[in-house]
Amino acid sequence: MKEFKIKKYQIHTDKIRNQDGVRFVLLADLHGLSYGKDNIRLLDAIYKLKPDAVLSAGDMIVRTHPDTLVTACKLMKNLAQDFPVYYALGNHEYKMLLSEEYRSYYEKYEKALKRAGVHILRNTHEHAILKGERFCFWGLELPIEYYHKPRSPKLKRDVMEKLIGIPGKKEMQLLLAHNPKYGKTYFEWGADMIFSGHYHGGVIRLSEHHGLSSPQYLVLPPFCCGDFHKGDQHMFVSAGLGEHTIPLRIHNPRELLVIDVKPSEKTK
Repeated sequence: MKEFKIKKYQIHTDKIRNQDGVRFVLLADLHGLSYGKDNIRLLDAIYKLKPDAVLSAGDMIVRTHPDTLVTACKLMKNLAQDFPVYYALGNHEYKMLLSEEYRSYYEKYEKALKRAGVHILRNTHEHAILKGERFCFWGLELPIEYYHKPRSPKLKRDVMEKLIGIPGKKEMQLLLAHNPKYGKTYFEWGADMIFSGHYHGGVIRLSEHHGLSSPQYLVLPPFCCGDFHKGDQHMFVSAGLGEHTIPLRIHNPRELLVIDVKPSEKTK
């Protein structure tokens, strides 16, 4: 039986005041996997966690397998019935969109999700109020050259700003960015919270924050898995809920991330 673990994090910020805090659940790299019929075990786990919003950092599908769109679509539509759902594309969604052979499949998938109320963020942002607190959700969609193997260009802050815009200052700025390779630039851009995936925990996980490799054939890649912090900024990189092509994981369980955002001591 396929299994996943629930990994919990908690941060504090002076940008929210609700004493109960706000809870996010992060999905990444499902790659069409199903935990029970129609992902019932994954859905049950999410409902028990009672998130205020569900986030997806992409690669919910496999780019050359349209059947994985059906699995992902059912899951996301079910979640959107009860939670705000924000979804940024990963390289698999993006490559399917670029493919003449598979583009129409992806376009139907995205339309179905939008009709169900899923917020698809393609270099766009949306404002939201959760439990009385203001948030802005951003979804970064990088050009395909930023996924090239083994070398891809550096992502400069000004290039990112041209792609996506400039974050605000008052409300919390949440960035969904599939590829963690550019974590340093995401911090420089100004996100309060960053959510990524893509690396599958490094395939062979060496520690909380280190894995051996990445889909771009990088060895010991930075921002591989776990949580990273820079002052009041926080980055969370999921080891993913699935894999594709080579289903290999060593000391590296599939995971569902839960992030609780609480007010800082000085705002209590």
